[in-house]
Amino acid sequence: MSKPLGTRIREIREERDLSLREFAKKLGDISPAHVSDVELGRRFPSDDLLTKMARLLSVPFEELKKLDLRPPMEELKKLVESNPVYGVALRKLADHEISPEDLIKLMKKSDRENKK
Repeated sequence: MSKPLGTRIREIREERDLSLREFAKKLGDISPAHVSDVELGRRFPSDDLLTKMARLLSVPFEELKKLDLRPPMEELKKLVESNPVYGVALRKLADHEISPEDLIKLMKKSDRENKK
């Protein structure tokens, strides 16, 4: 299993022997606290910030972007707006505290049953 985005950023930063403060300073208008929040998974960087981070760390943007596992919120909002039943389904998922892993297992089971 791959590591979370923030963990990987911290690992690469440390491999490059960059302190948190030095990295933040090189990023421009970003505070060390902001970078720390990204590394700890409390915040997610914008694509612009992630591009700067990738460039400074000498890694491809795509390598870091694939670790950003946030749900595509804009796509979800549009889906719910076009069909409110999706909103009800998402609420039920949240209310029942179904884990992402359980949801994926359910979907795979459904796929197998539909192929029969």
